[in-house]
Amino acid sequence: MTAHYIHSPYQPEETIAAIATPPGEGGVAIIRICGSHALDVADRIFSGPIHSYKSHTAHFGKVIDTKGEVIDEVLALVMRAPRSYTGEDTVEIHCHGGHLISQQVLQTVLQAGARTAKPGEFTLRAFMNGKLDLSQAEAVQQLIHAKNSLAMHNAKDQLEGRLSERIISFQKQLVDIAAVLEAWVDFPEEGLEFLSMEEMLSSLSSTLKQMTELRDTFDQGKLISHGISLCLIGPPNAGKSSLMNALLGKNRAIVS
Repeated sequence: MTAHYIHSPYQPEETIAAIATPPGEGGVAIIRICGSHALDVADRIFSGPIHSYKSHTAHFGKVIDTKGEVIDEVLALVMRAPRSYTGEDTVEIHCHGGHLISQQVLQTVLQAGARTAKPGEFTLRAFMNGKLDLSQAEAVQQLIHAKNSLAMHNAKDQLEGRLSERIISFQKQLVDIAAVLEAWVDFPEEGLEFLSMEEMLSSLSSTLKQMTELRDTFDQGKLISHGISLCLIGPPNAGKSSLMNALLGKNRAIVS
């Protein structure tokens, strides 16, 4: 079964934080702090004067816990509302990428007044603040989990608003026709002739055709995004491994 996560109602006054980079070891880990008190939280744990920094600037300093102990040397990136991913004040702490050190930095941030972000909550806030629409929010996940270049390309197009633009176009066409119909009903004696009935039916037919064509791309888009499960079955030495290597375009299975 697929687990579904249901968020509690959006609370704009809450400040959230989480590690924004994948778990494991690497050169850099990013802890993102987001919300109306993000600057206050960061100011409590960073050695520099966070409130005095201009938006979209990076500053070298140290993360210091409540006991005055230096946790790590870091870069602090300040992004003031509304020019951030979520549309809220945001501070990103770029620390060393070890699992233990990044967790210690996150715990220091949480002790300073933030709460742990729920799964997908940064994108939820971006949607709630009008930075993304629903199709773009879905594209963020598709881009992160893209398994091939075609899936990545489709997700990028959707994130840039290509799908939204088509849907908005359909909406505008239908609203325009609805407005004409309402004018005819409300003011029949005025003899209003914005469109003839034939023109209106032609416009509706064209819109329906475009919507149907878009709907019909769903299955293909799902295959591109999620791929397919394929089982190669046959007796020993029938060429299953050679076929798999040919399909993948690389020597994935041992054949000799």
